[in-house]
Amino acid sequence: MPADASRTAPIPKDPTLDTEREYFAGGAVCVIGLDEVGRGAIAGPVAVGAHVVFGDGASFPEGLRDSKLLSEKRRETIAPLVDAWGTGSVGFASAAEIDAQGITAMLGEAARRALLRLHDMGVPVDRARILLDGAHDWLSPVLRSPLAVQTKVGADRACASVAAASVRAKVARDRLMREVDELHPQYAWAANKGYGSQAHYAGIAAHGLTELHRATWIRESRLGR
Repeated sequence: MPADASRTAPIPKDPTLDTEREYFAGGAVCVIGLDEVGRGAIAGPVAVGAHVVFGDGASFPEGLRDSKLLSEKRRETIAPLVDAWGTGSVGFASAAEIDAQGITAMLGEAARRALLRLHDMGVPVDRARILLDGAHDWLSPVLRSPLAVQTKVGADRACASVAAASVRAKVARDRLMREVDELHPQYAWAANKGYGSQAHYAGIAAHGLTELHRATWIRESRLGR
């Protein structure tokens, strides 16, 4: 097989625990999958889900996939099964924080908040292998103490811990956006979840911005940047 064949090989839709088992074999006490939701929205927070897997052989819920591959109804159905499978949490960073400090820093901060919740729940975060979807480690720069962070492109599809984290983050953020839609129904957040849909931009044109909007992003998008 050519050296770069793994870069072009298709990423499976159905996750496994193969990567997590490799980490257990290397001495990891547990694996914490991380995944973000809401990175490209123009309103609402960014959310980072965390899901803990221990090497006890417990199987993950049937039908678990990256949240983007599941319908909203299916995500809501599988979410309690994910909760039952293992410990997890979701960290958020607000629109105001994103405007002030940038999305990359706030991805890291939201993840740090999720990990702090796990630590408070008794998870040995300092002895875990932390599996982050993507090629860029946006977590380590915000940590007060270094952790064993591993990036993996396509981990949200290939790795069950990260797929579970993506479901946690998506379900939690979607619920939040449905709640704030009741306060600001003119932006259709229940449907678009804060992303830049036609109805959302029409609401902005008619009613202006709220404290939940990422104001700098919207100004830049209107300038064509």
